[in-house]
Amino acid sequence: MSMEKSLEDVRREIDAIDDSIDDLIIRRTELVERVRDLKSGDAVKIRPSREARILHRIVSRHTGSFPTRELARIWRELIVATLAFEGPFSVAVYQPEDDGGYWDLARDQYGSFTPMTSEGSTRRIIEAVRNQDVTLGILPLPTQPEEDPWWPRLVATTADMPKIVARLPFIGRGNGRGGIVEAVVVCPVMPEPTGRDRSYLVIETKEEVGRSRIADVLAGAGLEAEFIGTWRDRNSAVFAYLAEVEGFVTEEDDRIQKFRRALKTPVTRVIFLGSYSMPLDAGKNGQGPAFGPKSP
Repeated sequence: MSMEKSLEDVRREIDAIDDSIDDLIIRRTELVERVRDLKSGDAVKIRPSREARILHRIVSRHTGSFPTRELARIWRELIVATLAFEGPFSVAVYQPEDDGGYWDLARDQYGSFTPMTSEGSTRRIIEAVRNQDVTLGILPLPTQPEEDPWWPRLVATTADMPKIVARLPFIGRGNGRGGIVEAVVVCPVMPEPTGRDRSYLVIETKEEVGRSRIADVLAGAGLEAEFIGTWRDRNSAVFAYLAEVEGFVTEEDDRIQKFRRALKTPVTRVIFLGSYSMPLDAGKNGQGPAFGPKSP
């Protein structure tokens, strides 16, 4: 009898904790609604950099045996559930024929109940995001070589042009049945530094320079490139190089000016395409293998 009573006592304590958690969710939601009112003048109200900082902070302070992956999943659902309070929220997902890998990534990051549509054209996704027919888009991670890369379509300085704001998977791969893929998220908001970023820059030249030369000169200027992609505009004879570099780096960074001087080939433009906060590390507390790139 005493054992049953002890078990019942523990269950009552768990119920009380559940009630306290729910009370805090209610209070948090009220504060989110206040934030919505304060941001009423913003056309797009989501802040992916802020979301990433929240997750990194929560995971870094977490202790105990509760798995960090499941903890991060709970927080993603909590964040996404309140995004709709701030305005319409929907996602367009790149989905090639017979492959749901990108859909899995989008659902894991943006929730089980968020309106999502699939699209086989990266161009149409960019247009839909730019027109705000959808809030954000999921596009394949840039690779090299690519016959028709999507990223040159972001090379513009207009306020409505989407920026790269996140990289997926952020929490790690769930139990989806699609292929193993990686993606970036685009949205017409300016990313903000999180302290653990990588940035995408497009470097345009009138002469062919080569990926290795671009990487070497960037390194000499203090910018380590994790990836270099290339594209040539046959109509205007412009050579474009997509550089993924460590840190939060815009075209105004002093290292970019140093790079331009050291390249010794005329650079017509350097365009900041966006940045993302490094994905989480699931190896914390011994909960399985690490997922995503290691945080610096």
